[in-house]
Amino acid sequence: MARRAQAKRYAQAVFEIALAKNQLDEWQSDLRKIAGLIEEAVVVLLENPKLRFSDKARLLAERLGDVNPLAQNLAYVLVARRRLSMIGEVADEFERLVDSHRGIERAEIITATPLDDEERVKLEQRLGAIVGKKVVVKPEVDTGLLGGLVARVAGKLLDGSTRSRLEALKRELGGSVR
Repeated sequence: MARRAQAKRYAQAVFEIALAKNQLDEWQSDLRKIAGLIEEAVVVLLENPKLRFSDKARLLAERLGDVNPLAQNLAYVLVARRRLSMIGEVADEFERLVDSHRGIERAEIITATPLDDEERVKLEQRLGAIVGKKVVVKPEVDTGLLGGLVARVAGKLLDGSTRSRLEALKRELGGSVR
């Protein structure tokens, strides 16, 4: 939990800087680029306490290329404090703050079969009407789901799956269905 709180603090600080400089999109891109380092084996070197910071800084500068100098400084701070591994969480939280600032709510949708574009748009509109914001759907497929969908949006869980409906019906009938 402390790690999540730290990631939120970093993201909030970065958000305030990006907002003041009107660079939300640039920062979003730069944070994703820095987070991409975690996917590479280079993170092992960057978190190695035996490697000098100057070598780590040079390696970072080479890998990051043309990112915003302030974003590069954030990467240096995280490397110096051995917290680079949390950059993905910082980037996710930053994205959430940007979406909130723009009045966008992200929704995770789990369905038994893939959604086509028309279904996704209709779902975004319906969920948007429920939460009162523009909703962007991130669909996932779970073949273990019998049918229907499960949505997580605005901190709420909306379970419209066939399984939950069958369980509710079973409870209504007093559990006599086997």
